[in-house]
Amino acid sequence: MTAVLVACAHGTRSPDGQGVVRSLVADLRALRPGLRVEEAFVDVQEPAVADVVAAVLADAPGTGAAVSPAGRPAVVVAPLLLSTGFHVRHDIGAAVAGRPARAAAPIGPDRRLVTVLLQRLHEAGAVPGDAVVLAAAGSSDPAAAEAVREVTAGLAEAWAGPVTVGFGAAAEPTVSAAVAAARADGAGRVVVASYLLAPGHFHSALARAGADVVTAPLGPHPLLAPIVLDRYDAAVDGAGGTVPG
Repeated sequence: MTAVLVACAHGTRSPDGQGVVRSLVADLRALRPGLRVEEAFVDVQEPAVADVVAAVLADAPGTGAAVSPAGRPAVVVAPLLLSTGFHVRHDIGAAVAGRPARAAAPIGPDRRLVTVLLQRLHEAGAVPGDAVVLAAAGSSDPAAAEAVREVTAGLAEAWAGPVTVGFGAAAEPTVSAAVAAARADGAGRVVVASYLLAPGHFHSALARAGADVVTAPLGPHPLLAPIVLDRYDAAVDGAGGTVPG
C-alpha cells in the first residue's frame, strides 16, 4: 500500500499565497503521478489537517492497524513549512497520533533552499557586497530557530557579503532590528531575503523593515516539490519524521 501524502500548509488569506500552495501541490502530483496527494492546513484555511487525515483513513480499507500491511504508514503528513514549531508538533502531531500515520520532517533546513534564496536575491537586483538579512517568520521553539540559523549559515557561505538573520515574531532579533544593525555596521545597501514560502501577512510586513530591497518569497519554485517528496520518502521508510503518540 502506498502511503497517501497529505501536504499540510499553514494557510493564508492572501490569494497569491493560496496560489503558491496550490502550485506546490500540483507539482507534487505531477512529479509522482501514482501518488495520492491531499491538501490540508493548520490555520486560517480549510480543510484542517486532522479532518483530512481522518477522511483519508476512512476511505482506505484495512488501515485500522498501526501500520499498513506492508509495515508502512497509511498516511504521511508532509509539512509545507520551513521549520518545526508549534504547528508541526501540536496540530500535525495531534492529527497523526494514534493513527496509521506519520509526520514527515518540514521542508527546511535544506541546501536547495539556499539555491532558491540566491536566485531570489539575483532576481531582486542584489549584488555582491550587499548586506543580506534572512527574514524568517519566527517561532518560540529553539529547534525552529536553529533550523533557520542553519540556512543562514549556508547562505552566508554562498553570498559575497554579510548575512544575518531576523524574525517576524516570537524570536529575536526582529527583521527591523537586524536591518538597523546591518546599517550600523556600515552596510551601503541592505537586502531582506524572504525566507517565507508564500506571500501573506509576514511577507507584506517586510516592506516596513527599512531595507533597500525585499526579495520575493521562495515559492513557487521547481526545487520545492522534490524536497517535499524526499521528506515523504524518508518518513515512509522510517528514516525521517515522527510517529507522535
